[in-house]
Amino acid sequence: MANILFICSLVAIWTMLLYHMFLMLGGYLHFWRFENVIPGWEKNMNDLPTVSILIPAHNEAVVIRKTLQAMIRLDYPKELLEVIVINDNSSDATGDIARDISQKHSFIKVIDTKPPHAGKGKSTALNEGLKVATGKYIAVYDADNTPEKKSIYYLVMGLENDPKAGAVVGKFRVSNAKKTLLTRFINIETIGFQWMAQAGRWHWFKMATIPGTNFAIRRSIVERLGGWDVQALAEDTELSVRVYNLGYHIRFFPAAITWEQEPETWKVWWRQRTRWARGNQYVIVKFLLDFFKLERKAILFDLLYFFFTYFLFFFGVILSNVIFVTNLFVELNLTIGIVTIVLWVLAYLLYVTQVYITLSIEKTEMTLTNFFIVLFMYFTYSQLWILLVINALYIETKRILFGEEIKWYKTERFDD
Repeated sequence: MANILFICSLVAIWTMLLYHMFLMLGGYLHFWRFENVIPGWEKNMNDLPTVSILIPAHNEAVVIRKTLQAMIRLDYPKELLEVIVINDNSSDATGDIARDISQKHSFIKVIDTKPPHAGKGKSTALNEGLKVATGKYIAVYDADNTPEKKSIYYLVMGLENDPKAGAVVGKFRVSNAKKTLLTRFINIETIGFQWMAQAGRWHWFKMATIPGTNFAIRRSIVERLGGWDVQALAEDTELSVRVYNLGYHIRFFPAAITWEQEPETWKVWWRQRTRWARGNQYVIVKFLLDFFKLERKAILFDLLYFFFTYFLFFFGVILSNVIFVTNLFVELNLTIGIVTIVLWVLAYLLYVTQVYITLSIEKTEMTLTNFFIVLFMYFTYSQLWILLVINALYIETKRILFGEEIKWYKTERFDD
């Protein structure tokens, strides 16, 4: 029995590793090609459309000024742009700071959420912002984001030139990457996500996932879908599935770049990532249970990817670790003992090779420091993710069984 379980766990692990290698190849190819369309697309950018940027903000006084300053610097006609700060039940100076800036810049507006919608989470805040937005396209940025000057222009460019794109998502980078060891881990993880999960899936399958920030979506689509799902902790992933179900695709266009702050303490990271994991688990269960009601069955491929990531792969890793450690103290009569070690070493080498190749795409990131951090990352950061997903699954299962209310955790910000 131990042999069978161990083989099953190895199959799960190696399936994901090889699939990520496949995605990395696609991401690498996309990196070399994505700019090729820009010269042709720019010819169609004479009559720019109106854009509404929604910025949900709950107790964001530490970062909101810098974010709005980045909005002011955007290279997009201000008469076609409106920035809507949704001051969501803040108890700090978020609203005052935003209003002070809005008085000097007419394209910036501030709205305050009111009961019963106040303080209910990001989805609810975005829905409140959508009610007053007037733009043809809706863009979303988190309150800690500082987009580069041409970010909105590139997001709009993608939508204007790709009528099948329901949304266009850009690339985000970590602004405080060198602050702590944790932010260095997150920076590497983020780069990997961009060029494997996003660029790779787009290159091979014309699929990508809407992130929580730095994306633009057609207003008509958001209204047709009835806005954001207020029950979803991962409102971005949930919205992605519904956009695909309408027959659109989501384009990854890394020319649009934003910089965002990441958690600098493990406690903040744990709570944020737990929310992400719970949110993705909610999406998996929601749409797999309603699979036969979905118009586009091709969505199943993406749902299975998330299911494999958050369930089968993690349980495969846990199972293999448990069997491997147990066998050190108790004889389980494993018949593939030496093969176990060889496969584990190969898996580790494949993991670090993928990360190194991905880091090489970002010119400033393949450093000696990051070289050693990647070697260390597998045994620390990656293993913590396993515990986190287990914890998230426990919390989400308990919530469903006992009908508990969904509570939104707002990520704590840090002074620069």
